Amino acid sequence: MSIGGEGYGERDRTGEEGGGRPPSRPGRSVITVVGVVVLLIAAIAFANRGGGDSGGDDKASDGKQSADAQPTAPSGQKPVKSGQGGIASGFPQSEQGAQSAAANYAVALVSSDIIKPGKRSGIIQQVFVPRKTDEMQSKMDKAYSVGFLKKLGLDANGNAKDGMTYVSRTAPVGTKVVDFGEHSARLDVWCTGLYGMAGEGSKNPVTSDWFTMRMGLSWVNGDWKVQSYKQKDGPAPVNGDNTASGADEIADAVGQYGGFTYGR
Repeated sequence: MSIGGEGYGERDRTGEEGGGRPPSRPGRSVITVVGVVVLLIAAIAFANRGGGDSGGDDKASDGKQSADAQPTAPSGQKPVKSGQGGIASGFPQSEQGAQSAAANYAVALVSSDIIKPGKRSGIIQQVFVPRKTDEMQSKMDKAYSVGFLKKLGLDANGNAKDGMTYVSRTAPVGTKVVDFGEHSARLDVWCTGLYGMAGEGSKNPVTSDWFTMRMGLSWVNGDWKVQSYKQKDGPAPVNGDNTASGADEIADAVGQYGGFTYGR
């Protein structure tokens, strides 16, 4: 899902330029981690070919760089609806609505469901503008081929073996409006996430990552939809002193703790 330029690299497991992971951690095999990253980057780069974005700088639509972050605050607008596959929909035609859409779509596009053929089409139909759905379906189908899934330890349907849990979960930390108009918007979504395989003997252990997604949205049929997106690394904080949890604990947490719907 390439948009190109502005320092956003071709690094994503789905369409444009997004989220191949994970980075290495002390005590893990460097060769194993590097191998996984190479696989993910290769799939992302393949899927990201042929996208498009108007480019431009990081200034707001009034030509001035935003000096202050805009904290979440009550808007007085109706909350978003729960759409297909649990992805929120019905976003207001406003800057706040565009930020909510971008945050929720970031979660969907870097999820464990997007790699599953049986769920991918529904996500694409829900997230992208109609004229992009066929293109993105083709790109993602090629990127998440049976061979690629096998290298991740998954079967042809994107499922892990018994006793293993594939983890790909994203949590937006904040959003920033780059450009906004009545029918189009560009936004950055700063995210952190968990990626890898939880289970005894996993060669791709679950690790964390930080990245920023640049999304181009269009107002179509009464809702914000993704026109294009790309991703770059960071900003990433210094690693803390937390002791890494065992694979079973991570797998249990993923199953017990649900995700959020993000509203601005």
